[in-house]
Amino acid sequence: MTIAAVDPIKFEVIRNALTQAAEEMAIALRRSAYSTNVKTRQDFSCAFFDKDLRSVSQAFTQPVHLGSFVRHVPIAVNRYGPENLGPGDMILSNDPYGGGVHLNDISLIGPVYWQAQLVGYTACLAHHVDVGGGAPASIGAFREVFQEGIIIPPIKFVIEDELDDDLFRLVLSQIRSKRETAGDFRAQIASNRTGALRINEIIDRYGLDEFDRYINEIIEYTDRRTRAEVAKLPRGVFSAKGFIDNDGFTDEVVKLEVKITIDDEGVRFDTTGSDPQRRAPVNSTFAQTYSACAYALRALMDRDLPVNDGFYRYVHVEAPEGSVTNCVHPAPVVGGWETHVRLNDLIFEALAPAMPDAICAGTKAMQCHSGFGGENPETGEYYCFLETLAGGYGGRSASDGPDAVQTHGQNTENAPVEETESNYPVRITRYELVPDSEGPGEFRGGLGLRRDYMFPEEATFTILADRDKAGPRGLFDGERGSKSVYALIKNNEEEHLSSKTTVQLQPGDVISYRTSGGGGYGPPFKRDPEAVLTDVLQGKISQKRARERYGVEIDLDDQSVNDSATQELRIGK
Repeated sequence: MTIAAVDPIKFEVIRNALTQAAEEMAIALRRSAYSTNVKTRQDFSCAFFDKDLRSVSQAFTQPVHLGSFVRHVPIAVNRYGPENLGPGDMILSNDPYGGGVHLNDISLIGPVYWQAQLVGYTACLAHHVDVGGGAPASIGAFREVFQEGIIIPPIKFVIEDELDDDLFRLVLSQIRSKRETAGDFRAQIASNRTGALRINEIIDRYGLDEFDRYINEIIEYTDRRTRAEVAKLPRGVFSAKGFIDNDGFTDEVVKLEVKITIDDEGVRFDTTGSDPQRRAPVNSTFAQTYSACAYALRALMDRDLPVNDGFYRYVHVEAPEGSVTNCVHPAPVVGGWETHVRLNDLIFEALAPAMPDAICAGTKAMQCHSGFGGENPETGEYYCFLETLAGGYGGRSASDGPDAVQTHGQNTENAPVEETESNYPVRITRYELVPDSEGPGEFRGGLGLRRDYMFPEEATFTILADRDKAGPRGLFDGERGSKSVYALIKNNEEEHLSSKTTVQLQPGDVISYRTSGGGGYGPPFKRDPEAVLTDVLQGKISQKRARERYGVEIDLDDQSVNDSATQELRIGK
């Protein structure tokens, strides 16, 4: 039998239509959601899988989720049984040991039918601002997963297009922020329905046979592109060691190790040597570790490379069970994303000697969660708020690191001061860059961020972050960025707090975050003096820092570089 040739125009039209279906799912979810974390910060992800549960298309939202999604969705569907799902059904799950991540990230998965035939699955994951547990926003230094919130194995949540009211009430009864959470769940349902509608429209236009054929072609095209990209990477074995600053209960660092092997078969990541899992909020599930490795590999490839099963088949991960990179029941998992993003940084550090022009210096490399809640005096409702704070990116081979950004796989947006203050009983009294927080270098690291929360009423506040012992590493003689500071300001007196702690606040108390700056790239004394002058004039670094760390003397009266003094400072450096 002769196989019809692939029409390149039809190929591109169907490929982009599938991508747009996932993007429309994201639009529907964002516009329907209630919580700031979902509707504004976009802490969610959407995707379409074919009937064989292969990843086909993903919306451009959160890279941290997308790598984990390809683990969670097939496991959840197969555990529930695809034969038990019919048109209009959807299953809900956040099982961290069944391909999931931390409990706040809840996936809703629905089969897509066309004329009574199963053609695939739509899936969306949203970080819910609260899932119960020991502290508002469900983040904190917990000892076991049961303290972190409600655990949901794959269960049928929507039956024949109708939300199961009994299950809905059961889930909501475990959760503090019931109104926002209920709205976000309904937004996920709308997202999946939107995706199913768009998939049906594609099949209506091209027919099921062409739909299936072109999905296969899209995946194989990605396979060929990925293989070609892997061929460009340096061959060899690369390794690095690092650590999480503390585990939330002790000051003992949490050791991470990664070994990367690149050959014609793809890229293999091995985290053997990382510490055993702890009864503390530093454990990553396998899906989170896989996501870190997939993101790192994708970041080293062409920007227009599609991301689907054809890419993921080249990502091979070995993470020993029972370790902080592949924890097992009943280890706490709430801080897994902190470990995930630090592993990102470690992977790039390992590859830096072989790919110096492609790798940046150390970044904030932590999710840097801020979560709080209490009773809203205006409404009488229990409210919860969660966000992750930005920090400095690392310097690169030809440019400075950006200031105050979400790093690596994070793609969440800023929670605007106006929206936060309008919807929650809190005041943001300071929101600014942290001067002199950059890692000095020929190309400096980005600056960290300061954000101060003042509470007019009693509240419970949790910090789940890191970087309070050491700032991000420099690269090629660049220097470290500043470490982070977390503080409680009470009656104008400041007390430094651990990066993993929960505190009870009284009216007038302030919690202050000052996040780490990015590491510098290259020797600081090679930095262009005019670039140093610009940083001083913009208030990013001080005159003293310019002199001591960059060997540049700035004349503030003339707003110029003192060339002779600078030359003298740099002699012998």
